[in-house]
Amino acid sequence: MKILQFDSIKDVPANLWVPLSKGRSLAFSREFWETIENSKLNDFNYQHIVLVDDNEQPLLITSFYTITTDIAIFAPKGLRALLTAIRRFFPGFLKWRILECGTPITVSSPPFLTSENTELSVALRELHAHLHKSARQRACLIIVIRDFEANASRELSLLKKLGYESVPLLPNTYLEIHWRSIAEYHESLKSYYRSKLKKHLKRNLACGVHHRRISSFDELAGDLCRQWLVVHHQADEFQREVLTPAFYESFSNQLGECSQAILFFKNDVLIGHALLLLDGQLLRWLYFGRNIAQNDSLYLYVVNSVIEAAIELGAKKLEMGVTTYSVKQDVGAQPSPINLALRAASPLLAPFVAWGYRLMNKPPLLQKKNVFKSGPSGKDA
Repeated sequence: MKILQFDSIKDVPANLWVPLSKGRSLAFSREFWETIENSKLNDFNYQHIVLVDDNEQPLLITSFYTITTDIAIFAPKGLRALLTAIRRFFPGFLKWRILECGTPITVSSPPFLTSENTELSVALRELHAHLHKSARQRACLIIVIRDFEANASRELSLLKKLGYESVPLLPNTYLEIHWRSIAEYHESLKSYYRSKLKKHLKRNLACGVHHRRISSFDELAGDLCRQWLVVHHQADEFQREVLTPAFYESFSNQLGECSQAILFFKNDVLIGHALLLLDGQLLRWLYFGRNIAQNDSLYLYVVNSVIEAAIELGAKKLEMGVTTYSVKQDVGAQPSPINLALRAASPLLAPFVAWGYRLMNKPPLLQKKNVFKSGPSGKDA
């Protein structure tokens, strides 16, 4: 076995990448990675690796990048207030340069693809050796492999044998799609949740709010990015990647019909958007943006429109992402734990990294909520 490394997805020969990525999640596709590379997010620096056998046949593909990030990114409010005060004088306090393996803007669980002939434990040992060497060359203190949901427990357990610690991230949220129309979805909700949702929908309609879904929006890239920045700067739960107009433009151009944007208007004025990725039978809600940060009913109108889009696009499942959990759970989304594998690049730091991460980051513990009349479809059992 040997690992081949490339500085751009455009440099990776198609015969090495495509056999493992074809028919899999778009998060591994060349088009997706071209979008990411064109977007110039933060100080991300990307590399793509292919593990091949003696016959130059691909056994594993994945990508990694370096980034300067806040290691207390999910800190409780009290600790975050303290960090904010300290960073007025020391802006880089507890912001470390780390090496991450996975995708920077969405969940890909597990964060690598393998062939049927791959001995997973051997492949992960080779992957770790390469990541560890790369981290030391780049002076990265921490190695992170992300993300691992319930479908990747075996991969996570094998990484633990290589010295990685499993630590929780903010949970993801998913809604199983069983309905043929948005009206049928509304009817499946228990009366309390249905009346609450419809009350907010009526408020928006009375104010002249309406929406339109499109798959080509490169000409709106600047406006959409500005809307996203409004929400980003107001977020108190999670802030990391900073989007650019180039991201929206490339997302639309590279991903074709799989890129979807729902535009929200008040009368004739564009006031917000939801950015979606149709990833096979999974619809991913990636980002939300709006013109003005205020506490009103628009977000529930947006949530309802995203669910409607999932139904219309024939998705079997809707990924609704992290944060704003109370709203998402009230419309039926269920929390799903995400873990990452964490390891210090230096043996001197190894005993403290996972302990320190758990001390400073406290993801919420969410209970599942049943908002439907009788099971997720709302039909009698």
